[in-house]
Amino acid sequence: MHPLVAQSPYAATKIAADQLAISYYRSFNVPVKIVRPFNTYGPRQSARAVIPTIITQILAGARVVRLGNLTPTRDLTFVKDTAQGFLAVYHARELVGEVTNIGMNEEISIGDLAAMIVRLMHVTVDIEAESQRVRPHNSEVERLRCDNAKMLARTTWRPQFTLANGLNETVDWLRAHMDLYKPELYTR
Repeated sequence: MHPLVAQSPYAATKIAADQLAISYYRSFNVPVKIVRPFNTYGPRQSARAVIPTIITQILAGARVVRLGNLTPTRDLTFVKDTAQGFLAVYHARELVGEVTNIGMNEEISIGDLAAMIVRLMHVTVDIEAESQRVRPHNSEVERLRCDNAKMLARTTWRPQFTLANGLNETVDWLRAHMDLYKPELYTR
């Protein structure tokens, strides 16, 4: 397991919540299970997230998709696989008092993700890094990749969606619900 290092207040609160829950397990035998999903994406995702940002800009007709830093990598899990992962952990009695990651054990850079979405949507656009969208250097996590070995070994969970399948379903949903998004606005 990777050491717990909080590079942002968001990360610090997640670590604190996990540790508080584990302390209740250790002190009072409360049957706690810690689940750490990695970068869940799919229909109904916040406009602040990178995937809807890319897709909605394209659907709105942009010829240039504007993003932040293109080099960080993420391990992306489709929402239906994440939900099934939570259920699998719930049913696994031997995971009480443990931390379990849900993810694909695959990583893709933001730039390569954007290029993949462009290909899947059959459009021609340029991808540009825009300085106002780049996270502060000290809070950016350059690489996130899920070690899902425990999940695979101790549950029956197996992902059902490839990145391409999940992105296609996400594009279809966003296309049908563009009225919920404002791609011309940058939301921090």
